[in-house]
Amino acid sequence: MTRKPTIAIAHHSGHGHTERLAEAVRAGAVDAGADVTTVRVDHVTAEQWQALDAADAIIFGSPTYMGTASGVFHAFAEATSGRWQAQAWKDKLGAGFTNSACKAGDKHSTLAYFATLAAQHQMTWVNLGLPPGWYTSAGSENDLNRLGYFNGAAATTPADLPTDAVHKADLATAERLGARVAHHAAVVLAGRAALGV
Repeated sequence: MTRKPTIAIAHHSGHGHTERLAEAVRAGAVDAGADVTTVRVDHVTAEQWQALDAADAIIFGSPTYMGTASGVFHAFAEATSGRWQAQAWKDKLGAGFTNSACKAGDKHSTLAYFATLAAQHQMTWVNLGLPPGWYTSAGSENDLNRLGYFNGAAATTPADLPTDAVHKADLATAERLGARVAHHAAVVLAGRAALGV
């Protein structure tokens, strides 16, 4: 029997809304059988860097500010350059999630940035794996993937609302992302064990 997959969630949250998504991603991954470490990227300890290096998958998260991930997340990404040089994250799984105040809000740019960061580290990207919700008149804002993003989990929360206003469908979508990454990590581990690699 192979071991449980390990997942690290590396994220920044400016006002707490993205933190709620991180909690949902974590819950989904744990329910799917993974061991999960949460890393807030504004203050990464040596122990947390070790957890990132040891994880089978890293899920990136940030609010979308001015069309991309937050400056705090970008500083974290730059701090991974030594790991890039050492290819320390090669062949890990990667995924991502984001929140912005606008329904569109250029969240696609943030998710694409995360996927590019993962590609630079030679990681394998795991997309959301859900069809779009709320794309016909029979749908509703309570559908999974109600905003119709595919490269990761996306949420919208009006800027003047508190963290408990993060939409339940967006939280459920984030949970599905966590579960999907955990499932794929388990498949990779089983495959490596079967191949003896």
